[in-house]
Amino acid sequence: MISRAPWWRAVAAFFVVAIALTFALTSSAKLGLDLRGGTQIVLETQDSDRVKADAESTDRALSVLRGRVDALGVAEPTLARSGETRIIIELPGLQDPREAAKVIGQTAQLSFHEVLGIPTEGQEPGAGEQILDDESGQPVLVGKPLLDGNGVKDASAQTEQQGLGQWLVNVDFNGQGRTGWKQLVSDACANPAAGNRVAIVLDTEVISSPGVVPELCASGGGSSTSISGDFTQASAKDLAVLIKGGALPVPVETVEQRTVGPTLGKVAIDASIEAAIIGIILTGLFIMFVYRLVGLLATIALGSYALISYGILVWLGATLTLPGLAGFVLAVGLAIDANVLVFERAREEYAERTAAGLSPALNTGFSKAWSAIIDSNVTTLLAAALLFFFASGPVKGFGVTLSIGVVASMISALVVARVLSEWAMKRAYVRRHPRISGIAGTGRLRTWLTENGPDLMKRSGTWIAATAVVAMISVGGIVLRGLDLGVEFTGGRLLEYSTSQTVEVEQAREAVGDAGFPKAVVQSSSGDGGTENITVRVDDITNDEAFRIETALAGVAGEVDKERDELIGPSLGKELRDKAVIAFAIAIAAQMIYLAWRFRWTYAAAAVLSMASVVLTVVGAFAWWGKPIDGVFLAAVLSIIGLAVNDTIVVFDRIREHTAANRRRPLRDVVNEAILQTIPRTINTGLGAMFILAALAVLGGDSLTDFAIALLMGLSVGILSTIFTASALAVVLEERWPFDPSNSRKRLVDPYANVDDGRSTGAVI
Repeated sequence: MISRAPWWRAVAAFFVVAIALTFALTSSAKLGLDLRGGTQIVLETQDSDRVKADAESTDRALSVLRGRVDALGVAEPTLARSGETRIIIELPGLQDPREAAKVIGQTAQLSFHEVLGIPTEGQEPGAGEQILDDESGQPVLVGKPLLDGNGVKDASAQTEQQGLGQWLVNVDFNGQGRTGWKQLVSDACANPAAGNRVAIVLDTEVISSPGVVPELCASGGGSSTSISGDFTQASAKDLAVLIKGGALPVPVETVEQRTVGPTLGKVAIDASIEAAIIGIILTGLFIMFVYRLVGLLATIALGSYALISYGILVWLGATLTLPGLAGFVLAVGLAIDANVLVFERAREEYAERTAAGLSPALNTGFSKAWSAIIDSNVTTLLAAALLFFFASGPVKGFGVTLSIGVVASMISALVVARVLSEWAMKRAYVRRHPRISGIAGTGRLRTWLTENGPDLMKRSGTWIAATAVVAMISVGGIVLRGLDLGVEFTGGRLLEYSTSQTVEVEQAREAVGDAGFPKAVVQSSSGDGGTENITVRVDDITNDEAFRIETALAGVAGEVDKERDELIGPSLGKELRDKAVIAFAIAIAAQMIYLAWRFRWTYAAAAVLSMASVVLTVVGAFAWWGKPIDGVFLAAVLSIIGLAVNDTIVVFDRIREHTAANRRRPLRDVVNEAILQTIPRTINTGLGAMFILAALAVLGGDSLTDFAIALLMGLSVGILSTIFTASALAVVLEERWPFDPSNSRKRLVDPYANVDDGRSTGAVI
């Protein structure tokens, strides 16, 4: 019976690509402020004497702030509550945060006034009086405030009991407000020339100016009133929220503020696109050189990866940030990883059973590589999830896009690339000339390793000792040089400017010192287009003080353009620092638990110790180098954790298979044989990602260069650690605590037991 699975895979691939293309053509990605320029302000509500800062009071403050932001005239602003007490405000295009912070950060002021009349042209208001525009835009003269928001107990939108769905706003006054309300009603009723009106003013803006009805004039006011008019349900609720919010002023504190210049985002996008294109071309050429026809088809499938990942991004409505671009670029390497695992496995199958043909070898390659591919992608998704929950600002976007990239890479490698490869393997010309397929032939490196490869496990103690020495050197760098924690983890302000002329760093440092900031850390570097970049790192300062620094630099460097401005409050810096430690600890624990479930605890411990040595090496190198440890570096470290475990899983997966089939052979011989067989794929998967990262390091700009360098170091050290450290530790632990199937309640069955390759059998490991 002919299997219909290839046909269904082809149909699935077509629909996935078609749907992704539809989303890509009909929707556009939502760019983060670090890519389109603007200001992001994160406010935290504080407890007051009357009100506790919680979700309800924060929502009220958010409603008031939304009106204030609209008054700034910023196009497409975004306001949202984050958690219980934080409000995130994004103001695209706004480069000077001083005005925004001043308007947004004020506590809401609600007041009630008598409308004295319509002012004449040129009329000046008297003492305590104001001329304001009412809700219809008509100027009115209002008297001094007789009641403020502290006198309001509650406000709610309701329908009239005897009306036909007509909406009104009920306002209740507390003991403090009743006296003022009675006085206001009395004054308004005594002024029929002005229409017996009262004005409700929020932050010098009239939000309602209703007339007092005769019945209320007769009663002289009371503890409540109703405002009626041509309200819809939405407008009545909005007015009630404004009145109630003004009555419940919640102090707010700016805990984070980021400003990105308009040109920096465009340069970053262009650089990332160039890096992605160059990286994909280099990776594609490498894959085609190694795997010939199937490598070409895998490279074509990368085009579907880009389309699918972009389609998922716009479908979810996720925000694309600068680190998020790096996440997409990095996921290209993950897509190639999966293809390399499949093609290497298919080569082995074809070499052992040439008579079976190319198609069976390819199908078996996909079947046998499935376990390692799933394991490696799960570990990467764990790291991405931790970034989303524990990172801050744009780095969250890296976690989102990395997750999307992993899913898209799986579809690209295991569905699209498989459909193309299966079709190619059935062509008559390819069957007659199997070497062009890329599956026939094992390659010189694999042949040499198989026939004359070294006995690596004979010197397992040497590899462990070398790892310990590198770890001590890394710890020495951390202790002696210390970690240069960025403002994200320490709190403070980071200002970056581009200047049209070169300025000596000492001259810039002196100018900043003369402006009143002698302890500021001032650095300079070459920017794009022949400009000079000056970076100033100071403690938590105000926007006006930051403007003084900008003015001082302009005095010695000519025209100065703000490229970046990041403010992190000390409390948030400590919170992010604690979250980084928690994220790292959870990442290690999660990998340990997952690997212990998939393998034995001895292998899990070896993989985690090996991975920890890789991370420690990268952190130590950055300490010796004096590179900053910031949120982007946290993204790199968590990515290294996932990628380092990926390679180790590939080796351990092969060790598991070999030990299951060779119980009577010495463990070290079996492990050494498994390592030698997986070295080509370990190197090829690493090189595939390195081409991408190298292009990102050269072209990604200052924001992504350190990220790419950290990942390049992690991948390079990770390959060596996988081959030498992880396997050596696993051997030592297995020899110390050997597996005894008769005493184990858990039976891990070889995942290849059901693969009909003529030789695999189920086994307990």
